[in-house]
Amino acid sequence: MSAATAEAVQEPFSRKTLFWGIFASLLAAAGFFLLSTYAPDFRQPEGGATPFSKGGTGYAGLVEWLKLTNGQAPPMERGEKDLESPLASTFLLVVTIAPGSDPAALDHLIKLRSGKDTLFVLPKWQTMPLLGRDGWETKIERLPNSLVNDWLGRIAKAKLGEGKPTVDTIDVQGRNIAVPDELQWVADDHPLIAAGDGKAILTELDDEPFYILTDPDFINNAGLKDEQTAAAALDMIAMLEPAKGGVMFDLTLHGIGQKYDLAKLLVEPPFLALTLSVLVAAVLAFLHGLGRFGPPRAEGRAIAFGKRALVDTTATLLRRAGRLQGLGDRYATLVRQRAGALLGAPHGLQGEALDRWLDSRDKSEAHGFTRRFQAANESNNLAAMHEAAEQLHDWTARRLGERR
Repeated sequence: MSAATAEAVQEPFSRKTLFWGIFASLLAAAGFFLLSTYAPDFRQPEGGATPFSKGGTGYAGLVEWLKLTNGQAPPMERGEKDLESPLASTFLLVVTIAPGSDPAALDHLIKLRSGKDTLFVLPKWQTMPLLGRDGWETKIERLPNSLVNDWLGRIAKAKLGEGKPTVDTIDVQGRNIAVPDELQWVADDHPLIAAGDGKAILTELDDEPFYILTDPDFINNAGLKDEQTAAAALDMIAMLEPAKGGVMFDLTLHGIGQKYDLAKLLVEPPFLALTLSVLVAAVLAFLHGLGRFGPPRAEGRAIAFGKRALVDTTATLLRRAGRLQGLGDRYATLVRQRAGALLGAPHGLQGEALDRWLDSRDKSEAHGFTRRFQAANESNNLAAMHEAAEQLHDWTARRLGERR
């Protein structure tokens, strides 16, 4: 079997195929992360009193009605960023309250919309999803006045009125609309839309351009099934709409707003730059790992074994202590004694007498040992000491070899 055939058997997939497979997996993982992070912001809930709901208490019909009338769909407010935009201040914001809305979100919205045209639509009916019909719901009963008054009290100092109105129709901009079932109203001497004397269906606050529609059946999907009510709903919105603005619907009360979490912080400014830097560093580390050759080098011991390690450690200690420059004469003296012992010098010879005896062992050079000894003894830097020590070692090794 040839080498090429053996390599083909061992690698069923080419490196290029593996690379693109890994790249596609990482890209799919990044896409899944981004989609799962932002999915709650764009998910449209089924049912309930939301601008997307097609159930009876929803307002998808009004949104579509405004789209057909104005030629474009009304914008949706999804968070504080939308509310603080310059364009939002020119719009009439329609806030549809549901029984399960977030009270804290309503309080925050009221503060942000101070001085800006806002229509608050109170809840009325308790419903439940209709089995087998996605987005449909069935009416159970009217919400208790105490629950509706909790929402009303956050907007204005008012409560729902007790009892039924004595009128059969309600005048909305010149259109007579039939009174909805179990009409909700508040006491007001100067109502914008009235259901009899002192009974307001649409009222305005004294100190803010805030409007409250007490009964949602005038603009929700259930009410728009009647032609006159649908036309009156448009007239009502047109009456409240700013001259140079439009209509915008709120989504934050229904949990569709832009709620920030850790995942969003990682992929949005200002932390996006940090995330990209970390990803680039990870890619560079991966590419560097691909180019490594040979097995990884094992980490060595802090203090190695053996004579060489002992010598290296001693040299390091002397260097740090600043004592290396004073070792030349000591090393020369040590080599003199060692050379005399190895070459068989007479016992008791010391100093210059030993030097002359060692010089006599060298037949090819006069004063060979003495000259090298003085060079090592007089060296005052590392380079000179290293050179002199090599010459002394070489001289001793050569004389010892001649003797053998």
